[in-house]
Amino acid sequence: MLTCDHCLLEFQGSKAVFDEVNGRKKAFCCYGCRGVYRLINDEGLDAFYDKRGSSWVPGPAQEVKIEPSAFAGKIRRSGDEDEIDIVIDGIRCASCIWLIERALLKKKGVTYCRANYATHRAKIRWAPEIAGINEILERIISIGYIPKPFDAEAYESELRKERRDLLMRFGTAAFFSMQLMMFSVALYAGYFQGIGDRTRGAFQIISLLLTTPVLFYSGWPILKGSISGLRNLSFNMDVLIATGAGSAYLFSAYQIYAGGEVYFDTAAMIVTLILLGRYIETGAKGRASNVITRLLSLNPKEARRIIKQGSELSEMVSISSIKTDDWIQVKPGERIPLDGVILNGRSEIDESMLTGESMPVSKAEGSEVFCGTQNLYGSFIFKVSRTGEDTVFSQIIKTVEDAQARRAPVQALADRAVGVFVPAVLFLGFVTGLGWWVYSGDLTNAVMNAVSVLVIACPCALGLATPLAILIGTTSGASKGILIKGGDIIERSKGIDTVVLDKTGTVTEGRPLLKSYKGIGCSDEDALRLASSLERLSEHSISKAIVDASEVQPLTVSEFKAEPGNGIKGKIDGKDVLVGNRNFIEAEGIFKGVEDELGPELFLQADFEEMSGSTVVYLSYDKRLAGIFVIADSIRKEAGEVIRNLIESGYDVMMMTGDNRKTALSVASKIGLKTDMIRAEVSPVEKAEIIKGLQREGRKVLMAGDGINDAPALVQADVGIAVGRATDIALESADMVIMRNDLRLIPEALKLSGRTYSVIKQNLFWAFVYNIAAIPLATAGLLHPIMAAAAMTFSSLSVVGNSMRLKVN
Repeated sequence: MLTCDHCLLEFQGSKAVFDEVNGRKKAFCCYGCRGVYRLINDEGLDAFYDKRGSSWVPGPAQEVKIEPSAFAGKIRRSGDEDEIDIVIDGIRCASCIWLIERALLKKKGVTYCRANYATHRAKIRWAPEIAGINEILERIISIGYIPKPFDAEAYESELRKERRDLLMRFGTAAFFSMQLMMFSVALYAGYFQGIGDRTRGAFQIISLLLTTPVLFYSGWPILKGSISGLRNLSFNMDVLIATGAGSAYLFSAYQIYAGGEVYFDTAAMIVTLILLGRYIETGAKGRASNVITRLLSLNPKEARRIIKQGSELSEMVSISSIKTDDWIQVKPGERIPLDGVILNGRSEIDESMLTGESMPVSKAEGSEVFCGTQNLYGSFIFKVSRTGEDTVFSQIIKTVEDAQARRAPVQALADRAVGVFVPAVLFLGFVTGLGWWVYSGDLTNAVMNAVSVLVIACPCALGLATPLAILIGTTSGASKGILIKGGDIIERSKGIDTVVLDKTGTVTEGRPLLKSYKGIGCSDEDALRLASSLERLSEHSISKAIVDASEVQPLTVSEFKAEPGNGIKGKIDGKDVLVGNRNFIEAEGIFKGVEDELGPELFLQADFEEMSGSTVVYLSYDKRLAGIFVIADSIRKEAGEVIRNLIESGYDVMMMTGDNRKTALSVASKIGLKTDMIRAEVSPVEKAEIIKGLQREGRKVLMAGDGINDAPALVQADVGIAVGRATDIALESADMVIMRNDLRLIPEALKLSGRTYSVIKQNLFWAFVYNIAAIPLATAGLLHPIMAAAAMTFSSLSVVGNSMRLKVN
């Protein structure tokens, strides 16, 4: 027999496909494996074969035909690129993840690929002008894997199917075990009180017949897992259970032949109790993850599209046929089908599914409405701005799914512990059995003690401890309006000692209004028109305040350029126009001699406004100072309370802003921050540098910002929180997203992360404590195998119950 150089399967030499690769003769079980082997070597990815560890499960490359149209509806835009989430079949170990990611990243046009071993899902991003989805799918197939479209509802269906299968197996095991107990009791009674040989033999054979379906049907997933593990020298949890139950079964079968006592009840009860624990675990996971299903159920399938814009004539159409800029009518009680802006009408909307806020929100013309939220009282028409995967609703679902798939680093420690723990327990079980046999000369007692050690030491709960806590912690956060992007973020949050807040849009409401303005050398209206013409090309909140105040036709702007943190510039009628802070205008030499020319009163008033907390920006036209604008943004009413709570909880709290220092100090004094905790007049890049400086001092920093101009700092921080509505950039750059305009969710997010991490540690404790306490008892012969199986099940249930506390709190 030969072994395939790619998939490791043994096969007959007559069927071999030989090839010479890098001067060495290779043998393959099929042409598919040869093709994959050649491709991997040609791409310089042959390190994959060195990385295949003991967990590699052999299997030949599959030849399949993929229909690309099944993936077309799953592609979404991410900036200038296309993005898709897919499921990849055929992943066998961590080295498959390594190979898939590198093979795809070598594909021209693919800019991002991240595959998840636990879920077999991959996120792929590519430049559509260079590569297409067909080429990406073919690439995956070429290295021996099968891509499939990801469907959240299908995943939920798969989970339900798994639970039904477990229920069937557990029900069968429980039924036969109950019948078995009657004969076991009779045999035990006969042992003490006497029983005829023929009767005892008949009862033992009936016990054998009743135990067989329990072990080989109900326990088949366990046996299959252990066989797979042993073939690859991978000692998983199934190996311990199968060894324990199998030993009791085979030893009892031998005892029928030898005329001794049997212990079929031990084998059957071990399997039954293990299945009970797994059934409860699957149910807990299903309840925690069905938040996705519940969210999906809130997404309407149809909407009233206005037939002729300007009228109220509408038709019911499917959501998939609606495009951006279509007009949609929503009546009282209906859910809003897509994201958009209200054109006419007003109402109150329940956005609790999006923000966790139970109070209805008033909406009128110009207000944004979001897919999945519920219209309560009024009727209105809105214009669609986002459809399909681009809606905030879809992005929330995607974020929650991604969070549940990401693993905490502590999980890797638990996985490594299992790898060492299982072989050690197998050795301990063997030593226990051998020792008792030598010490007592009683083979039966020796086997039972060895089985007890194997069963009680099985670390089932260890595999559940971290993922279940993360699953419940993240879904609990999502229900409150806190999106946590994964278990690694929960672990990073535990050491945070410094909280940095952006001013505009975080400490303040982020809805600045133009308080006053004045033209210099021109009329006030001309100054406003010049400034608003330039500002309409910017997305900054201050720009919006100036544009909203102007009702005149904007002028044509050319050569527009934004300098983040300072201002904007461009040309109108061929002349330079600048709008920005004083430093920005001064750097152009505009202020030279102006104060002497205009007198000090104007600038004294500007200083007063800044010291009151307002923001002052200047307009320059044709290299002369042409206007001054005062913009006010109110401080959030809860800001002072949140900062006080954070400081009392032991955090150092700092505020950063691109605004001038006088305005920053005024805001700081109102919210209770010391002057040395303020960093003003800093650009987005400088904010990230400040975060980096704090980290160099040994601090662990949480940054909270509005997720747009704070993106560099959010990425640099140990934990970045985007505050406010979940914009695309916020979801991409931040580790957490606060879906409600309420700063109190920042300490709540820190507390939730802390509680979740604490539950993870407690779960690991419960996963180990039963083993640590009971292994010595089992080794000493003081623990029956059935009691060991029950204790192990209680260990798993402890982990499930402890994790569910996160859902309650």
